[in-house]
Amino acid sequence: MNYSIKDVSEKFNISPYTLRYYEKEELLPNIHRTSNGTRVYSDVDLEWLQLICCMRATGMSISYIKDYVDLCRQGDDTISERREIIVKQKEIIENHIKEYTKLLRLVNKKLEHYDTLTKFNGKMLDT
Repeated sequence: MNYSIKDVSEKFNISPYTLRYYEKEELLPNIHRTSNGTRVYSDVDLEWLQLICCMRATGMSISYIKDYVDLCRQGDDTISERREIIVKQKEIIENHIKEYTKLLRLVNKKLEHYDTLTKFNGKMLDT
């Protein structure tokens, strides 16, 4: 299936400017263009973009993502290097989850405190 820059922008909640930037930085390696220069994104492009968005969300720099994309372009000889990059990203995500779990516990503890105070004072808040 083919997608316009608007379609992709809406689907991933990123600006057309960001998509053009990713293409300029060669993170999206093979964006097809029509004869009049309009970008046309494929399902494969969307898979790449999904991975890029994931990596960005975990704090990976554009240059590091570009290194990963370059390794992918080099073929099977770089599988172990690419795997190591993904392993590092997995560790980053797991650390984020641990940190957010701690934050969630603190927020829940505070909510329990307020619920106890509310019940103690004989007032229940409408939610």
